[in-house]
Amino acid sequence: MASQIKVRFFTRDEDESLHCPGNPVLVPISLKRYGLSEIVNHLVGLEQPVPFDFLIDGTLLKGSVEDYLVANGLSSEHFLDIEYTRAVLPPQFLASFNNDDWVSAIDSVGSMSLAGPEGEVRTAPKILTGSYDGVVRIYNASGKVETQLVGHHAAVKAVKFISPSRFVSAGMDRSLRLWKAGVVGDEDIDKETQNGRTSAILEYHKDVVAALAVRNTRILSASYDRSLALWSTNAKEMQTTQPMEQGAENNLSSASRKRLKLAVGDASIRRKAPLAILEAHQGPVEAVCFDKDDTVAYSASQDHTVRTWDLVTARCVDTRHTNFALLSLVALPRVGLLATGSAARHINLHDPRADKVTTTQLVGHKNFVVSLATTDNEYTLVSGSHDGTAKIWDIRANKSIYTIDRESGEHAKVLAVDWNAEIGLLSGGTDKKLQINELKSDKLRN
Repeated sequence: MASQIKVRFFTRDEDESLHCPGNPVLVPISLKRYGLSEIVNHLVGLEQPVPFDFLIDGTLLKGSVEDYLVANGLSSEHFLDIEYTRAVLPPQFLASFNNDDWVSAIDSVGSMSLAGPEGEVRTAPKILTGSYDGVVRIYNASGKVETQLVGHHAAVKAVKFISPSRFVSAGMDRSLRLWKAGVVGDEDIDKETQNGRTSAILEYHKDVVAALAVRNTRILSASYDRSLALWSTNAKEMQTTQPMEQGAENNLSSASRKRLKLAVGDASIRRKAPLAILEAHQGPVEAVCFDKDDTVAYSASQDHTVRTWDLVTARCVDTRHTNFALLSLVALPRVGLLATGSAARHINLHDPRADKVTTTQLVGHKNFVVSLATTDNEYTLVSGSHDGTAKIWDIRANKSIYTIDRESGEHAKVLAVDWNAEIGLLSGGTDKKLQINELKSDKLRN
């Protein structure tokens, strides 16, 4: 085999500064990512060299060009088109914040400009967490708890921002809560406890509410009662209902009794019924997400299926069967795929548009994959697992590109992950820590 091969470099990145001449060049077949990056930096003429990742026929190059040729039975006389894209940089530990109990749910929002009574107000990035002590907390990016939302009678399993001052949460007490909280001094903040207030309790589910999704003015909830429910972010759009039986108070733990006493008087809070009920699953529903708009959604269940829902008609329009219980789900809209985490320890990529069920497996976790999140890079995925790690994936490769361990050093399960461009990669688990790691590609950094 000759020591050089003719290649053409190209990119799909929208950054015009990354486009290099499409003319073929000769490169040594011994080159790996670093050497190829040097060539592309030279061809593009960037003032500051940046690292790149490389793909051949849609597959991420992990070794040398020669390794790829040998693995695919090609000779150096073969012509290669090599795609280059800005690399995801190694994640760096930034901070770890203490929590009173297991961190079981995370969501985040970046800074935003909002219209206020005295003009435009710029809000700071915020982190929303749910915990096994039943408390929803709002952290700032420095790790200070700015607001506590007290009202759930059991562990909180899911939290989502509706806006920087409105949130929804759900959990083991079978209910959803719509919350409103402003800045300290607002009428919606208790000056002593900094507690936001519950604006409505959403009741229908008869078992644990495991997951939430928010899009525009709609909320979807997924429950162990095998159903999904569709709600509005505006309580006035939903019918008022009578309080559901929550079970005898003597069945609560002492910690739950204390939370119940701290909570706002539930008897005075309006109860709302869902806009629609979605039923088809045969097992607990673990995850739900919207498609590109709020008229189509997807769900994943322990019944081994991924289902597609038409929210206009409240009907299941497609069912994809797998061989394992599914525990997490996220949509990758820019590449038209769904990612599901399973009890079989791997992540599967599904194409909901395909006529046949075709999946690609991402392998590397050693225990249940219970949480998934996307980033600004359409090919980058973040996962959290009971094996105590969060992993970063390029979906064009079948192995993770980075693994993040718990900084606490404890053998703790990771229960939730999220990503925010201004904050970083967020993870929480049974070590009672909210951990932040920097996760950026060179594209994101710029």
